[in-house]
Amino acid sequence: MGIVRVSGTLCRDIAQQILHFLPTPRHAHYTDFFAIDAEVIDQGLALFFPSPNSFTGEDVLELQGHGGYFILDRLLREVLKTGARIALPGEFSERAFINNKMDLAQAEAIADLIEASSEEAARSALRTLQGDFSKLINSLSISIIELRVYIEAAIDFSEEEIDFLTEGKTTESLRDIINQVDSVLAQAKQGAILREGMSVVIAGKPNAGKSSLLNALAGKDAAIVTEIAGTTRDTLVERINIDGMPLHITDTAGLRESDDVVEKEGIRRALHAIESADRILLVVDSSEDVVTSDNLFDYLTSIGLQSLTSSIAQDRVTVINNKIDLVNGTEGLQKGIDRKGNTVASINISARHNKGVDLLRQHLKDCMGYQPAGEGGFIARRRHLDALEKARSCLLQAQRQLTDSRASELVAEDLKHAHRYLGEITGEFTTDDLLGRIFSSFCVGK
Repeated sequence: MGIVRVSGTLCRDIAQQILHFLPTPRHAHYTDFFAIDAEVIDQGLALFFPSPNSFTGEDVLELQGHGGYFILDRLLREVLKTGARIALPGEFSERAFINNKMDLAQAEAIADLIEASSEEAARSALRTLQGDFSKLINSLSISIIELRVYIEAAIDFSEEEIDFLTEGKTTESLRDIINQVDSVLAQAKQGAILREGMSVVIAGKPNAGKSSLLNALAGKDAAIVTEIAGTTRDTLVERINIDGMPLHITDTAGLRESDDVVEKEGIRRALHAIESADRILLVVDSSEDVVTSDNLFDYLTSIGLQSLTSSIAQDRVTVINNKIDLVNGTEGLQKGIDRKGNTVASINISARHNKGVDLLRQHLKDCMGYQPAGEGGFIARRRHLDALEKARSCLLQAQRQLTDSRASELVAEDLKHAHRYLGEITGEFTTDDLLGRIFSSFCVGK
């Protein structure tokens, strides 16, 4: 089955020309679909949703016909002849937002639901679509507005002998709002992990077992594994999930000096992937090299990863001591201190025999601070996190103003800015440029 969906003021006219009647609102009619010259081009279901009780808030006509490409293309061309035009990406959702059928966070959740890479991500996106995230943001906004009203009343009555700011209510209310923002921000970070996932790059010398590790994490033979060093010449990306957390795992070419043109290009691509990864799994052949927190910097330099020596402080590298079956080693996770005082994690595994791989999976979840969403989880985007962080910063500034200078006008101003940042999440405060960027990323027809 394929669907041609139309939204706007011409829906009633289009129904008359394509169906030769206007369907009863919200009733499915099995009927013929006609061309402009009255030729029957298909049969199917027609549904009409009059404004404002439709997805977009406008008149909406749906023609559900057979799914063949030629049939649908012919039906679409006939509809276009009646005065309709092709929808822009995300235009149906944008119209729903503009007509107050949903807020901006809910509209974004439509795309997130479609693109969900795990069952948990889909459930969380659905909860956002149903308004769970928006309710939290709106509750915070109401609390901020109420506090602003109280403080601005204090400004208006500044000549009275009553000092509203010293009685403790303002300080307590502001502290409660900050705690609520912290709670929502923590949930949003988990939602962002569900949506965006974690970018993991497997790197190391040739024949260290990188492709075997990819296969072990993916649970299938995604990469070719041989005893020949340098088998992998290009980057290979697999999308998996660990207990609902999406991972984008990239296997890379072995790092070494090479005169082979193809291998050199593979190494260049490997280095590019390493630079942008959330986490680098540095795979080491335990039967050939011993890498500890003491010599990690030297080892990184020896394989051409000098740029990562300054990134260790950001905790992006985990050493994977592979092939422990060849040295009678035992699986396990250790943590040491490098020469700059940073903690370095290393995990002993045998990728080929699937030993220690579960430890690595748990380690990856811990690195991202991932917790299952549970019943109340929701999906979130990077811009939502940015807005919450900015709102929190404004609230903390208001708290400092309240404590240090007791400048009620400045406190009220900081609260106003915090409210505005929260409003950017739901679309209460937004710009045409932001809307254009958001909805242009949607697929056509949504």
